[in-house]
Amino acid sequence: MKSPQAVVAGHICLDILPAMGDIRCAPDELLVPGKLVNVGPPLLATGGAVSNTGVALHRLGVPVRLVGKVGNDLFGRAVLELLNRAGAGLADGMVVADGEHTSYTVVINPPEIDRIFLHCPGANDTFQAADVTADAVRGARLFHFGYPPLMRRMFLDEGRELVEMLARVRALGPAVSLDMSLPDPASEAGRVNWPAVLEKALPHADVFLPSLDEILFMLDRPRWEQMRRAGEILPQVDGRLLGEMADRLIAMGAAVVGLKLGEQGLYLRTASDAGRIRAAKLLAGESVWCGRELLAPCLEVRVAGTTGAGDCTIAGFLAALLHGLGPEQAAGAAVATGAFNVEAPDATSGIPLWDRVQARLDSRPARREVRLKLASWREDKPRGLRLSPRDAT
Repeated sequence: MKSPQAVVAGHICLDILPAMGDIRCAPDELLVPGKLVNVGPPLLATGGAVSNTGVALHRLGVPVRLVGKVGNDLFGRAVLELLNRAGAGLADGMVVADGEHTSYTVVINPPEIDRIFLHCPGANDTFQAADVTADAVRGARLFHFGYPPLMRRMFLDEGRELVEMLARVRALGPAVSLDMSLPDPASEAGRVNWPAVLEKALPHADVFLPSLDEILFMLDRPRWEQMRRAGEILPQVDGRLLGEMADRLIAMGAAVVGLKLGEQGLYLRTASDAGRIRAAKLLAGESVWCGRELLAPCLEVRVAGTTGAGDCTIAGFLAALLHGLGPEQAAGAAVATGAFNVEAPDATSGIPLWDRVQARLDSRPARREVRLKLASWREDKPRGLRLSPRDAT
């Protein structure tokens, strides 16, 4: 295997998806004590940020090393085998822990019903800063870490292990990218002081790529709860809210903030401090990246599945940075990679080599209509991919 340009670390699990066929009933009729439900053969797949973002980068042609933690058990061996099927040597950097259980998720996905997840965090809960060694990141240009809210040691003590790991890795040379996941509000992760975690972690993250839902929960939980009670969050979102959330994250220390907006695309905001942009590795010039604000709408596609769409969007963005591209091109590559993802039923099989992503963008594909409440944004901003004040002429 080539020396990695990117290292992707964090959460990984084995997904077990029973084929549900034509089962049609409400969830409370499906999960009934003592009831036998006949299902079809299972689909086994790896899930989590390490698998989804890491394998997507591999399929885009980026030499990548994966660092996740599994147990020395049957499920762990299945995870390693599946990774090696996705690419020879992809499992070589994985941590195998004796006496621990591999994380797994049973995905119950009947037709026309939201999926139900039965999740065991397993060895993810014991992942620690020491599991990312200097040898694992030596020579890499980029380090990406995903899903700390699903990894107990990463969020305990206001993210002490997370902060230690990010700071140590960044000092070794790579640019650092960070992704989140939405905590279960009733869980231990849901009670974490996430603003305090982010205040400590983001000075060590050049790029921060959460979803808007996750960041609303972490930075303004009362507003998140109010919006959830009112219905779906995205239809309630306006430009002021996006700008407010991004500004807070940049003030905490991130150089580049990308908020994933589901079918509405990717919102991108960058620091106005030229010194912070210069300190952020992989960014192609402070004049290009300083003080930018963009919205990249999703491409028009026929959706076959959305598993891993956010993770693959991240992979497209990070691949663009590794290719030395600017913010418009990076945001475009992100949503184009996300489009390839949703055109396949699983997380990564639809992701092509990088040249096909670029060719798709060069063909000027149709984009989905942006239905966010952008009228509340400054009136000098045009809609579309370019929403930077200096682009509005």
